[in-house]
Amino acid sequence: MGEQPADWLVAIDLQHVFADASSEWRAPRFASVLDPVRALIARYRPRVVLTRFVAPASPDGAWVDYYRRFPWALQPSRSQLWDLVGGLEGEVLTTTTFGKWGPSLQAIVGPASRLVLAGVSTDCCVLSTALAAADAGVAVRVVREACAGADDAAHERALEAMAMYAPLVEVVSLDDALRGQPGGVARRPRRAPAGAIPSRAIPSRDDLDQDGRPGPSEGEDPAPTGPAPWSGGRR
Repeated sequence: MGEQPADWLVAIDLQHVFADASSEWRAPRFASVLDPVRALIARYRPRVVLTRFVAPASPDGAWVDYYRRFPWALQPSRSQLWDLVGGLEGEVLTTTTFGKWGPSLQAIVGPASRLVLAGVSTDCCVLSTALAAADAGVAVRVVREACAGADDAAHERALEAMAMYAPLVEVVSLDDALRGQPGGVARRPRRAPAGAIPSRAIPSRDDLDQDGRPGPSEGEDPAPTGPAPWSGGRR
């Protein structure tokens, strides 16, 4: 058997730019995640990474338009705006991207590690990190109580979206993350995509009549012949 992968806590972007009341990017529930994050740091140290988002010196591509919308954010990486809030301990990783998964983070945690994610915002940098890591084959746990979104609705939508990627990504409770147990939070059932055909509506070969049409199910009356009346819905 191979070596059991280590769990690494990645606490995402716990910075003044997302904490301060005067910031346009403030996460309203930022303060509520600090105690859960500190508990996770105590549980996972020394395997803790604290990420820090900063603006690039010279935006390119689509980032040009992004920073045209938020020109106040084009500040040097040493600006107090980008400082981490106090009371956090871990290895600091600075990036100019929403998603934190990449060669730099992989070099820290190793190729076979699992990630435990916390921080802000659930609907941006946490989501981007979780999906990129999952695509790379890394198991990810997102700790519900240790994340905060742009607002409560955005937080819940992001958690629901990430839960759809199980078992690559699992949304777990703080208690389960502290115990190191996956799958602590029940996920909402996945909805079928719009226009999808329910599996029970796809007939097997045995269900077809001699003309190749689906026959009635057991206990059902044969379908009436002739055109069906229009119900008034969209055609």
